Amino acid sequence: MIRRLVAVLCALLALLALPRTAAAEALPRVRLETSAGSIVIELEAKRAPVTAGNFLAYVDGKKFDGTTFYRAARNKRAPEYGLVQGGINHRVVGALLPIEHEPTTKTGLRHIDGTVSMARNAPGTAMGDFFITIGKGAYLDARGDYAGYAAFGQVVEGMDVVRKILAAPTYPGGRSENTIGQSIIKPIRIIRARRVE
Repeated sequence: MIRRLVAVLCALLALLALPRTAAAEALPRVRLETSAGSIVIELEAKRAPVTAGNFLAYVDGKKFDGTTFYRAARNKRAPEYGLVQGGINHRVVGALLPIEHEPTTKTGLRHIDGTVSMARNAPGTAMGDFFITIGKGAYLDARGDYAGYAAFGQVVEGMDVVRKILAAPTYPGGRSENTIGQSIIKPIRIIRARRVE
C-alpha cells in the first residue's frame, strides 16, 4: 500500500517537473482598437491555419490600420442579433491574394455568438474582409453542397463593443439586394490591429 502511494506521488512529482508548454501552445490573440472600443480575438490557428494565417498576415502588415467596420447586418425579427463586417472593404489595392476556403465541415468550428469568420463572394475569394457574429449563426456553417463561411476565431473581450457596432445607424439603401439597410452611416474606425503578446 505504501509502495503504491509512493509510486503515485513520484508520478505526480514527475508531471509537475515537466516544462510548462501552455504558453507555446496558446492560440494567438489580436486586439482591434476601434473608435468604439477594443475587441480581442483569439485565432484558431491550429484548426483553421490558412484563414487564421491570412488574418495574421493582414495584422502583421498593418493592413487593417485605418480601415473600418462598415456593415451591420441585423436580424429582421431580432435586431439585437446578426453580424458586423469590417476590413479592407473590397479594396484590392494593397490586399493579399485570395485564400483557399476552409469550411466549418473541415475545421469543426461553428458560427456561435462572437465567432470571427471571413467574408467572401465565391469560396476561395476571401481576402481582407471579416465579420463577427452576434448570436447563433448556424446558417453560416457549411452543410451538404453549401460551402458556408470560414470561421477562424472567437471574440474573447469586447462583445459589448461588437453589439454597439451592430446597433450603429445604417443607410436605407445598399450595394446589393443582400445588403440593403446594412451600410453603417458613420463607419466605426479600426485604428490599429496588433497581436496581443
